[in-house]
Amino acid sequence: MSQSAYRMEKEIRKNVQLNYLLHLPEQYGKQAGVKWPLIVFLHGSGERGDDIEKVKIHGIPKIAERDPSFPFIALSPQCPKDSYWNIEQDGVMALLDEIVTGYNVDTSRIYLSGLSMGGYGTWKLACDYPDRFAAIAPICGGGDPYRAKALKHTPVWAFHGAKDSVVSIGESEQMVERLKAGGGNVRFTVYPDADHNSWTETYDNPELYEWMLRHSRT
Repeated sequence: MSQSAYRMEKEIRKNVQLNYLLHLPEQYGKQAGVKWPLIVFLHGSGERGDDIEKVKIHGIPKIAERDPSFPFIALSPQCPKDSYWNIEQDGVMALLDEIVTGYNVDTSRIYLSGLSMGGYGTWKLACDYPDRFAAIAPICGGGDPYRAKALKHTPVWAFHGAKDSVVSIGESEQMVERLKAGGGNVRFTVYPDADHNSWTETYDNPELYEWMLRHSRT
């Protein structure tokens, strides 16, 4: 008996749940019709679980916690215990859609950044949804260099510590080199004396946010 070829097409629904932090600038809602830029922040592996307070330890939510005037809507989901951002990607995008629908978000100025595990998540999410983000800032992460071409039209600023003993700097270098070779708009900052924590200096630098706001999607 010979083999026969068939095609199956079926819509599959998926239930997703994510805890998250949401920062609204203190001026949010005080001026009618004002749309705000939004940053999606993906934390590292140490902040996984169900204690949402852990997400405030590093990065964008730490900045927003100490500065109510931080001029972005900041969306910081929490990855469940023993999971990874590539597994929770559908949930992140569903959450982003919900926030965009419910708040005054400037959809031409949505940015993505993450550190370590979240740096990997940033590369992956941006490659899968290159039309959603105005710019991305992956920190001490990596990705599939063969997919980097998807980001040819997305401004990228990557960061890594030269002495990183957890995630090799080569992970970022591969992505950056492939983007440069393909004509991408990419910057790469290497901290010569930094180990894995290359994020504190990055997120404390006002130039990062100025750079983001110079980019928008048409």
